[in-house]
Amino acid sequence: MTDEETCAQLYRDLCDASMRKDAAGMAAPLADDYVLVHMTGMRQSGRAYIEAVLDGTLNYYSTEHDSVDVRISPDGEHAAICARSRVSAAVFGGGRHTWRLQQDLRAERRDGTWLLTESRASTY
Repeated sequence: MTDEETCAQLYRDLCDASMRKDAAGMAAPLADDYVLVHMTGMRQSGRAYIEAVLDGTLNYYSTEHDSVDVRISPDGEHAAICARSRVSAAVFGGGRHTWRLQQDLRAERRDGTWLLTESRASTY
């Protein structure tokens, strides 16, 4: 698998594990210092994100990926991922809705393994 394919798969794996409420699966692609920046600007650590999914604050039901574009840096150690997906979710006490969610993610190769370090959510 190329670095681009590996990094795209990190995003897909996180989405799949989030829908299953699989804590270990969600943690696997995340660096220890991972941070999620929600559309509201709220920042969440990876651990807090996983807890919010497990406790039902964030509920993901389905994800249809429109595109997952990856750019690897010239040093081969960093990646920028722009993922656009239609996500059926109910979050922060709101009703279920399908969001056109764009995630601008950063990944780094650490000790030979690609890990997500940041994700910024917006709509498209």
